[in-house]
Amino acid sequence: MTHQKRLSVPRSWKIGKKGYKWVSTTLSGPHSKARSLPLGILIRNVLNLVDNSREGKRILSEGKVLVDGISRKDLKFPVGLFDVITLPLINESYRMLQDDKGRLTLHKLNETNVNKLCRIDNKTTLKGGKVQLNLSDGTNILGSNEYGTKDSLILSVPDKKVVKHLQFKIGNLAMVVGGQHSGEIGKIKEIKEVKSSRHNTVTISGEIDFETIEEYVIVIGEDKPEIRLGGDINE
Repeated sequence: MTHQKRLSVPRSWKIGKKGYKWVSTTLSGPHSKARSLPLGILIRNVLNLVDNSREGKRILSEGKVLVDGISRKDLKFPVGLFDVITLPLINESYRMLQDDKGRLTLHKLNETNVNKLCRIDNKTTLKGGKVQLNLSDGTNILGSNEYGTKDSLILSVPDKKVVKHLQFKIGNLAMVVGGQHSGEIGKIKEIKEVKSSRHNTVTISGEIDFETIEEYVIVIGEDKPEIRLGGDINE
């Protein structure tokens, strides 16, 4: 399916319910539909670079929009959390984050040469004993057992080389990316492992302490964020 009804879009899509009946959907790819926006909607409805899909197809085919440093040419390409969108012709970059309502939103950055943050969602042992890290944006890279599941990596783009390793541990700075505390930042105060089918939980210390499930917590730094968060641009 290439389109969907506007009324049925995920809650994370920050677009109006009124307007044309149909909107573009996302391709299967590095991010789930609920946690990503189609590139076409970003360049038309959020960044206001084009007025329609025809113009969008043209600028994408000309390589004028980069996602994590790579030219993407499909309007339905999914752009998700922490992805970096770069517009070389006007020398601007944006990072995809979430607001306090769990909606995906672009934040303008002050420079175009920026790094990417990913969480290690899983590890796989390959033939020969090599360790493959399965990252939150769908990327797989080779690593070692010094990296743990739920740790975060700062990667260069577009080559995705490891710039810094951030451990998922007490004392490190984290961002919440789901639930009622979505978008909040604080230090990890406690990690509770539950030996059942229930979710592990994490206590975050900020203006007030709160508890959320482990899946919603992504480490973004030690004492300060390792990525520039920038300012919101698509109210």
